[in-house]
Amino acid sequence: MPIRAAEPDCFPPNLLDGFASGDDSRRWWAAYTLPRQEKSLARQLGAMQVPFYLPLVSQVRLVGGRKQKSFLPVFSSYVFVFASDEERIGALETNRIAQLLTTKDVDGLTRDLCNIRKLIESGEPLTVESRLRAGQRVRVKNGALEGIEGTIVERRGEERLLVAVEFLQQGVSILISDFQVERS
Repeated sequence: MPIRAAEPDCFPPNLLDGFASGDDSRRWWAAYTLPRQEKSLARQLGAMQVPFYLPLVSQVRLVGGRKQKSFLPVFSSYVFVFASDEERIGALETNRIAQLLTTKDVDGLTRDLCNIRKLIESGEPLTVESRLRAGQRVRVKNGALEGIEGTIVERRGEERLLVAVEFLQQGVSILISDFQVERS
């Protein structure tokens, strides 16, 4: 049983499905939160009707001999906010944000976030990767992850597909076989 029920990781739910395209009054921000404030910030942003994306993955731990399921942020201390200037100021007034980072490559960030979301929704076990390494760029050829682009990395003798948010120099990886991918 979860310590706390799963909460929305995205507001509005269609944010990464084209909601953000064509809206010139808003732009993407990476909100670097104070420690352990990601979900609290997301709840407040949702209540304020400010679009956000907080990638979450479930984790099961044994506590006192019982299994407890919790939902943890993929990128510790980061919430992605799609806000106007007024909404940005409102987000800062929550006193949960240490710093707001902006990106010049909006399309690249949106594509990276869509890829991360698709990996999370696949239900496959993910490994959080904290620094990028040079490697072969590939695209998944078929299956549920078809079209996702990333880099092949090797961890403990296994090949993994690393999908990164280049802007943060962080990402997640998933176990993959070479026959599932092609060069991009």
